[in-house]
Amino acid sequence: MKCRIGCAACCIAPSISSPIPGMSDGKPPGIRCIQLTDDNKCKLFGKKERPAVCGSLRASVEMCGTSDKEAFKYLEELEKITGRDSQ
Repeated sequence: MKCRIGCAACCIAPSISSPIPGMSDGKPPGIRCIQLTDDNKCKLFGKKERPAVCGSLRASVEMCGTSDKEAFKYLEELEKITGRDSQ
C-alpha cells in the first residue's frame, strides 16, 4: 500500500520519542511535526536526519484505513492503548 499524499496522520497523531530536527525532545501525540510542509509532505524524507522510527513506518490498510479520518482514528487509539498519550 502507498501513503495517501497529504494525509500525514502518522506525522501528527502519534508521539515520537526520538529527536527530530527542530523538536529536540521528539513530539507529543496530536502535535504536528515541525518538519511537515504546508501540504503535509516530510521535509526530511530520504535524509539521514529523519528519525529511524519514521523511516521504518510502512503504510498498511489497517493503519491507514480508507481515509485520512480513519488513519487519525486508528493512530489516536493506538496511542491510548500503548499509554503514550499520557507522556
